[in-house]
Amino acid sequence: MNDRAEKSGHVASLNGIDLYYEREGRGEPLLLLHGFSGWGGDWAHAGRGAFAREYDLVVPDARGHGRSGGLPGPFSHRQCALDALALLDRLGVARCKAVGVSLGGNTLLHLASIEPARVEAMVLVSATMYFPEPARELMRRAGPEGLGDDERRALRERHAGGEAQIEAIFRQARAFADDCDDMRFTPPALSRIGARTLIVYGDRDPLYPVEMAVAMYRALPRASLCVVPDAGHSPAFAGAADAFVRTSLAFLRGGGAA
Repeated sequence: MNDRAEKSGHVASLNGIDLYYEREGRGEPLLLLHGFSGWGGDWAHAGRGAFAREYDLVVPDARGHGRSGGLPGPFSHRQCALDALALLDRLGVARCKAVGVSLGGNTLLHLASIEPARVEAMVLVSATMYFPEPARELMRRAGPEGLGDDERRALRERHAGGEAQIEAIFRQARAFADDCDDMRFTPPALSRIGARTLIVYGDRDPLYPVEMAVAMYRALPRASLCVVPDAGHSPAFAGAADAFVRTSLAFLRGGGAA
């Protein structure tokens, strides 16, 4: 049992970058992975306090995001998984539970494929097997031009590298539109993932249609599926947060698929 309680920030030099991460809470380890263009601080709006009351949280900023280094430079969901595995090695965490949103969920698919024994249970929020064409079309148009003042302000608050870092993130989003190597999970590949998995999807997701969630549910051998009605991408925030936290904690404690 880990008696850690207070939040603390650290930097680990690994895989050629300085990766920022925080630890908080007590109990068995729980890895929290944020979404693309986000940072670890986003979990304050998706149940971090509730998770910390039951788990020893490991909350990194993905490479190139928030307070971590790494952009411009090689970026992929697989590389983010290798970073997370290196961080777990550094912390001496042999096995954990995990929650990932979008980029974080995709990262967990790679992580659980690379080292299946490393993840006991995971919650995948708006993850995908591959990038369907509607998502690629939105990626091609990614940029700051359509953002409102509040969204621009939030990006500046998240990313310590300022405008250069934000522009690098948008460049990577546009690069995803033509990438067919990083996210290309087939049902046979997913069938080799042994972790208990809860798939959380919004039924109005503009990036990944809900049929994608059903396909993953059928392919993963120990999966449960939660479809949030009238919800878009990443239904773990705002009005969906309380239900997301309750459902996720119940699953992580041992409920859901056997």
